[in-house]
Amino acid sequence: MAASTSTIGDMSASIAGILKEKHCPEHLQILKTFSEALREKECRDTVTEAEFSSLLQVLTQLYDELHTAGRDKQDLQSVTMQLQLTAECFRAQRNSCVQSTRNQCLLRDLGFIDVSVKVLNILQIKHLENSDGIFEPLCCGIQFLGNLAVGNQMCKDDIWKLTFPHLLLQLLCVANDKAVNYTSMVLHTCLDEAKVEKLAEPQNIQLALRVMELCRTHPDLDWTVLIATQHFLQSSALVESMYSGMSHHDRVTLLELLLAQLRDEDSEECGIHSGVACFLASSFQEACGAVLTLATGSASSDTVLQEALTVISLLDGLCEMTSDRKQFMFLQDHPDLLVNTVELLEQVHAIGKASKNIFSAAQNFSGDGDSSSFSPVISFKAHLIRLIGNLCHNNTNNQNKVRELGGITLILDNCNIDSNNPFISQWAIFTIRNLLEHNTQNQEVVASLERRGNADYSALRELGFLVEERDGNLLLKPVMKDS
Repeated sequence: MAASTSTIGDMSASIAGILKEKHCPEHLQILKTFSEALREKECRDTVTEAEFSSLLQVLTQLYDELHTAGRDKQDLQSVTMQLQLTAECFRAQRNSCVQSTRNQCLLRDLGFIDVSVKVLNILQIKHLENSDGIFEPLCCGIQFLGNLAVGNQMCKDDIWKLTFPHLLLQLLCVANDKAVNYTSMVLHTCLDEAKVEKLAEPQNIQLALRVMELCRTHPDLDWTVLIATQHFLQSSALVESMYSGMSHHDRVTLLELLLAQLRDEDSEECGIHSGVACFLASSFQEACGAVLTLATGSASSDTVLQEALTVISLLDGLCEMTSDRKQFMFLQDHPDLLVNTVELLEQVHAIGKASKNIFSAAQNFSGDGDSSSFSPVISFKAHLIRLIGNLCHNNTNNQNKVRELGGITLILDNCNIDSNNPFISQWAIFTIRNLLEHNTQNQEVVASLERRGNADYSALRELGFLVEERDGNLLLKPVMKDS
């Protein structure tokens, strides 16, 4: 049961008494009484500077003792008591900050941030890491910093100054999920636009890379995901800096988070910087050829496979960004993006037709294949066609480019059902529609293909569509079947 308000008023002398005696269980009970009392709002509102000053003296003494613990070869029992007392000090500090700007400011002014950070640094020392009790004070201390920072810009700035980047990085590498999660909370709370830009600097980038690694290895840690989606994706400088130092596994994770952010229907603004979109488009253009290696034996290499999967993820992100999202439609004018996409589709299609391989069309709809038969390029051709369609939407210049590159016949040749590319027919029809819209030259090309074999609009008729002329325009019209 929490102590009463009157008990709080008597705590200063009791806490100060800890400084004069050898540590014992009674001292631990004094601090527990104090921390429990501070769970009550009434107690938090009436605690005085004297109580906090006494607590700070105890924490400072514990810091000195822990600092010399390795050199003095103290017995395990003494170190264990020091760790327990430290944890209870941190609990009292943590509890006192809950919904109390007054106490946040008081603790900051008294110097608790500096001493607490020093203690957390000490707890990182290797000779203490094997102690069973190390994680309790570590977690409580990190929670204190998190509670201290909430809604208090001065505290945020002080914590950042003393912990960035080295201590934050060390704490994110601790072998304890709770400590890592609490550290992520502190980092998320402290971050703002200026601090995110600091992360992009070469000497600090390892902290950002660790966050992304945790997003992949610990997807259940919500705070790291929030850091990536709410802060990292808003900085093109940081994304570019991270991307060059990332493994392909972590690149895919970043792109999956970006895709999830784009698909969040509850979000009016997806929070992705336009510069990030440009960078990802350029990255796709530079690396897209890696997918072609999947048709050869070199795909057995994990590095080659992961590089190809990164390209596939880039394509998925570009498709979503250009799906009539006004803030990203400038990508229609991104240099050579359309040209590279059409050329890649042409290469992939040719490879698939030349011999039976991962890019060949298939009609395997049994659904009973084992997981080993899963293809990493499922829907890849369909998404290339989708991106072409997006880039040509209401864009005459791009419509003409596709025609000049021979892309119209290429897309019509991909109207066949293909189990390796679900919905490829729908995306092909969508893209043809965007290519024909208000474009007489493209309409004439399609009209002239009827007597030219496989790549004609008879493929569209097989899917239930007619190409109909109306007022000088060619329109795609569903075939009306007799009932």
